[in-house]
Amino acid sequence: MTELLAPGTMDDVTAPPLLHVVRNGGVAVVLSFAAGGLPEVLHWGRDLGDLDDDDARQLLLATRRQVSSSALDEPWPLTILPTETDGWQGRPAFAATRDGVPIHPRWEVAGADGASDRLTVTAFADDLELTSIVQLDPAGVLRVRHTVANRGAAAVTVAALEATMPFGSAATEVLDLAGRWTRERTPQRRPLLSGSHVRETRRGRTGHDSPTLLALGTQGFGDEQGELWAVHLAWSADAVYRYDSLPEAAGLLGAAELARPGEILLAAGESFTTPDAVFVWSDEGLDGLSARLHASLRTRPRHPSTRPVFLNTWEAVYFDHDLGALTQLAELAAATGVERFVLDDGWFRHRRHDRAGLGDWFVDETVWPHGLRPLVDRVKGLGLEFGLWVEPEMVNLDSDLARAHPDWLLEPAGRIGREWRHQHVLDVALPEVAAYLEERIASLVAEYGIDYLKWDQNRDLLEAVHEGRTGVDAHTRAVYALLDRLRERFPLLEIESCASGGARVDLGILERTDRVWASDTNDPVERVPIQRWTQLLIPPELVGSHVGAERSHTTGRKTDLSFRLAVSLFASAGIEADLRAFDADELEQVRDWIALYKRVRGMLHSGRVRHPSHPDPGLHVEGVVAADGGTALFRAAQLASSDRALPAHLRLSGLDRARRYSVRPVRELRMPHLLDSVPPPWLAEGVVLPGSVLEDLGLRMPLLGPGQALVVEVEATS
Repeated sequence: MTELLAPGTMDDVTAPPLLHVVRNGGVAVVLSFAAGGLPEVLHWGRDLGDLDDDDARQLLLATRRQVSSSALDEPWPLTILPTETDGWQGRPAFAATRDGVPIHPRWEVAGADGASDRLTVTAFADDLELTSIVQLDPAGVLRVRHTVANRGAAAVTVAALEATMPFGSAATEVLDLAGRWTRERTPQRRPLLSGSHVRETRRGRTGHDSPTLLALGTQGFGDEQGELWAVHLAWSADAVYRYDSLPEAAGLLGAAELARPGEILLAAGESFTTPDAVFVWSDEGLDGLSARLHASLRTRPRHPSTRPVFLNTWEAVYFDHDLGALTQLAELAAATGVERFVLDDGWFRHRRHDRAGLGDWFVDETVWPHGLRPLVDRVKGLGLEFGLWVEPEMVNLDSDLARAHPDWLLEPAGRIGREWRHQHVLDVALPEVAAYLEERIASLVAEYGIDYLKWDQNRDLLEAVHEGRTGVDAHTRAVYALLDRLRERFPLLEIESCASGGARVDLGILERTDRVWASDTNDPVERVPIQRWTQLLIPPELVGSHVGAERSHTTGRKTDLSFRLAVSLFASAGIEADLRAFDADELEQVRDWIALYKRVRGMLHSGRVRHPSHPDPGLHVEGVVAADGGTALFRAAQLASSDRALPAHLRLSGLDRARRYSVRPVRELRMPHLLDSVPPPWLAEGVVLPGSVLEDLGLRMPLLGPGQALVVEVEATS
């Protein structure tokens, strides 16, 4: 039991008013038990400092709400689980029925166990037990989780169980993300409006159009300025993102799993735990949000410190698997410095195209008469790790598995649902399905010593029925459990989350995986904004980015190799092109780029991401500054031609203003195509300036052609 800011214990529900302050990482959440029942959040934001008992009493006095005209006759609290019972008339955070009758619980707190960075509250009402956890990590990232248990005899249907936090009254604008296949995480911004506003996703997976992060901020907030309150749901399926701005209450921000009708049914003794709602506050703009989220993820025990260079075979050979061709590709990859070779789709039985074979996770003997052993041995003999593509959750009807087990489909009984990319979904929540998948994948990993799985998931879930009820929740948790068991069996195995590109990018899947595939497009023009907004949530080392062919597989656009290399550098980098088609000069450029990546990846995968503002809307500037401020790398990518012949300066933010830095283009990359007759002289000679000058004034930018990128390296000299 933590020491609270007033006498009494939470075992006595008639205890006097109490406050509990949760603080960490420069952030604080102040919770009040003064009104009885569940606690009310009085503050979430900058740490207010130490509060003694007198401060607590004065704070309660200063923040106690008045009684408005034409309203409830007594003050009412906005609790951590607001409902009509409290007086809240926005979207209810809890909704449930028993035998069709609505439950309106009046929670009585039975215990509050906490520490400086955490509070766990236990409460009871109407034969329900509620456990709520509010916890701040050292990065100042707040996680809120609720568990409700049915302690009665009759079943309870839970329609909603949502985590909410109040946002600051200064917020006036809203930002979240949308998108589609090959154009994931497109920002959309709008004024904050009155009322209850909800975005729902009903795709059975996170979705290409997922909000990803719902952020509310002060007027004109940007990458590096403004105060923001944001939420992300660590969950890989249907979701609700919401904010409420009502005239008689503080504004609320929240997120939760979206429960379909009758999906969450609790028999006597059963419980349901929500996915974590991840709340982030920043007074340093969007980059401040990212800094907290990135720092939080980097504290994970399994978080990779640096990422190897990949070569993925998909856009090199597609389904045309041939030992000789793939061996040659591996040899070229090793010669350029690649460290991990990933064999993509097409290696298993009947898989000569995308209409057959999914589910038959046995090496195709007609293509690989000796199994994958000859290729694996050659790849590992070259010093490379070996990875393999799988899509365990899906099945083609033209497969041995579907013919043998039509009852394994996640679909309504007695009929076949709509196909998506010629495939259907397996009901992984069925124990026999999960056991089959685990046995097949584990056998492959053990037999071939596989280092890495590219785990794909190429369709939304439609009409997902498991044992007579909507099965999205059960399926998602079963997939999580399958991943957890595989990681337990193979502690060194790494797994990538791919879902027809970036349709499963969330912190729920990242608790079990080591990388996400941000998009199926390798077109660098499209990739620049996709990666930027993916990295709003997760750091560069977790975002896969590959150098594709000159002509993009998805858009048909042609781009220079130097531009493709510069874009992939600021991520978990790799190659997804046929190196056999590269000429000697192109292979040399790839070798030099890989050498650069290996030289700077320690900093790129541990530093703080920055997005200095620039007036040219066609120029995207991104940088990473080392934690100690000693080094940095910045990339200016010209996505569209500028309307100015004399570009504005390139500011390099985040440096130590008191130190001096040398700045020059990185030596390993070719200079981009410039439209200047005489480029700025610092490009050839380099320059040494104080950090204050580089941040406030910056450097004269050359006039870049569209589809060109300049990468500069910054090193402290004092």
